[in-house]
Amino acid sequence: MIIIHARMAVKPEKKEEFLKEIDAVVEGSRAEAGNNSYDLYQDPKDANSLIMVENWKDMDAVQAHNSSSHFQKFSAAAKEMLSAPLDVDVYQGEKVN
Repeated sequence: MIIIHARMAVKPEKKEEFLKEIDAVVEGSRAEAGNNSYDLYQDPKDANSLIMVENWKDMDAVQAHNSSSHFQKFSAAAKEMLSAPLDVDVYQGEKVN
């Protein structure tokens, strides 16, 4: 299982536009065959600081996601809406029962 934490600092004046754009990514990503979960969270102390927590079956699923049209479209648009570079951490994990 691959877990990704993608931290995003959104320009305050672009937040509404960002949230509209990211809705399509969330919907499309959750429908992908290798996706286990794809959730966006907001920092309770900073309304413009968001984190996408992704859980994927394997790296092949991540690569397919990164090549998907909904992700490519969002990535191109997001560059203008972020106030800092995307901060991404990738982990390999396994479920503990």
